[in-house]
Amino acid sequence: MAVKIRLARRGRKKLAKFDVVVADSRSPRDGKFIEKIGTYDPLTIPATIHLDEDRAFSWLMNGAQPSDTVRAMLSYRGVMLKRHLQIGVVKGAISQEQADQKLAEWKAQKEQKIQSKKDTVSKSKQDAAKARKEAESKIREARAEAIRKKAEAAAAAAAAATEAPAAEAPAAEASTEQAPAAEGQA
Repeated sequence: MAVKIRLARRGRKKLAKFDVVVADSRSPRDGKFIEKIGTYDPLTIPATIHLDEDRAFSWLMNGAQPSDTVRAMLSYRGVMLKRHLQIGVVKGAISQEQADQKLAEWKAQKEQKIQSKKDTVSKSKQDAAKARKEAESKIREARAEAIRKKAEAAAAAAAAATEAPAAEAPAAEASTEQAPAAEGQA
């Protein structure tokens, strides 16, 4: 029986989450499995991986073959490096203390990279929100300015309309006075 470490899909349409399972290679993707060793959520940034590293390591040492995606996840979490170092210890190339030290150093660097990625993502989200808010405030100010100009134009038109009949009334009276005088001369 060939044993594989692979993903089993969970979650609804377009909101996929995966279980990392150890299963017989002949069983279907979402079917029967031997053991669940973790979960994977690709929709978060960076992707969330919860993995029982000790169980994954023991399955790898017993000959389980990871799928390509799971191999990348195991490398990301340091399980493949741990396996590589353990094979070196078994062969006598390095001691267990040296292997543990190398693994600890690698994990510290990896955690630092992950944290810097999270910080970068949160900073970019904050910057985008700030830029969006500034753009909205500029639009709001432009609309307020347009409304103010429109109100001023309407007030000026109303003022001109009230002044125009007053100015036309004396002119109309003068023209009516001139008209009878012209009739009397005729």
